[in-house]
Amino acid sequence: MEELAKESISFLAKPSLDTNGPKLGSLGAVFILLKSALGAGLLIFPWAFAKAGGIHSAVTVEMISLVFLISGLVILGYSSSISGQNTYQAVVRVVCGPAIGKLCEICYVFNLFIISVAFLVIVADQLQKSCLSMYELITGLPESEMPYHWYTDQRFALFLLCLFFIFPLSVPKEISIQKYTSVLGTFAATYLTVAITVKYHRRPVHEINLSPLYSSGVSSWASMFSVIPTICFGFQCHEACIAVYSSMENRKLSHWAFISVVSMLICLLIYSLTGDYFVGVFGYLTFGKNVAPDILMSYSGGDVTMIIARLLFGISIITIYPIIVLLGRSVIQDPLLRQRHKHTAVTESYESRTRVALTTAWVTVTLLIAVFIPDISKVISVVGGVSAFFIFVFPGLCLIFVVQSESISPTMRYLLIAWGMITLFCGIYIFGQSTSIAIMQLLSEI
Repeated sequence: MEELAKESISFLAKPSLDTNGPKLGSLGAVFILLKSALGAGLLIFPWAFAKAGGIHSAVTVEMISLVFLISGLVILGYSSSISGQNTYQAVVRVVCGPAIGKLCEICYVFNLFIISVAFLVIVADQLQKSCLSMYELITGLPESEMPYHWYTDQRFALFLLCLFFIFPLSVPKEISIQKYTSVLGTFAATYLTVAITVKYHRRPVHEINLSPLYSSGVSSWASMFSVIPTICFGFQCHEACIAVYSSMENRKLSHWAFISVVSMLICLLIYSLTGDYFVGVFGYLTFGKNVAPDILMSYSGGDVTMIIARLLFGISIITIYPIIVLLGRSVIQDPLLRQRHKHTAVTESYESRTRVALTTAWVTVTLLIAVFIPDISKVISVVGGVSAFFIFVFPGLCLIFVVQSESISPTMRYLLIAWGMITLFCGIYIFGQSTSIAIMQLLSEI
């Protein structure tokens, strides 16, 4: 999901796109959608495979979810063409009304907020493991014998990191470092994929066990369903898709449907064959049901290869977090500035004070929540639940509203409304079930 923010910042940080600027071709549109979807989901897919009851169960759920993922992209592009809007929030507001549009803005900010928490939890995990790695490398003693000191606590390290690095990077109005994060994030994901694959194949022959690949374990419907929030988190690119569609040279619906299918299929292949398959399958085969929610936490602290992987992912997330803050802050700050402008002039100092105050509140609250989160799996369940709004709920509502005014046959109208209702109810159920379970688990463990 962090790829969504870092790659679509030029689109979503502005209220509208420059329709007179350079247009996107088919390849560029596919590339942006892919970069928007691929990201930190790589770290938790091995755990999701185990949670789903095995590799076959998880891949089956991925294939079924692909239908809804593609459907949502096509519906959003169609709604954008009808409404003439070029941002997700604007399309929902025009098509579904101001009330649902306001709900969309709230969900958008909340989604970015929870993603910020997830990123800080991932950074905290890497800080904890890095501290253990340094102790093991320097002393030669196992991690379990490391004494506890307050200055070695990952929560204290995370506080210092937020104070001296993340917060200063998040305050500026524009974040120029965004143009470098794509390369870093892609390199980190590629390195992680290769490292985990190599680690698995370099294991002694007597330790290699392929039984998890063929044994589904606990493959109940409940266990299979539990992987859907992770899929929503890993495949989420729907917030950026309207901005991408609005920038395309060819905006025919059939062409956009083709772009959507190709993008999701490539994403599925990357996740299943290079991302999830190598990271998910080999990570799952390496540790089985004992795999940690963050795959990097399952490896030994003294493993230099995985230390580099932790460092790369940590730096990547630190540079992405400010972009998430910028996106969420703009949604909150813009209405405040417009309201202020109705009564008096908006000065540069007022804008600066508002920006600093919002940034301080955002970083502080996400930090406080992150230090009490036991592991990333709990946050991903919440993020995946909220993502269901953007993948299922809002596209379903848009379809229901749009077809009311379209000149189509009654049969086709009823079929499209029925599909919109199915998509809507699926999204509501996913959100309610995954979010409620995640919140109850969080409250029970805090």
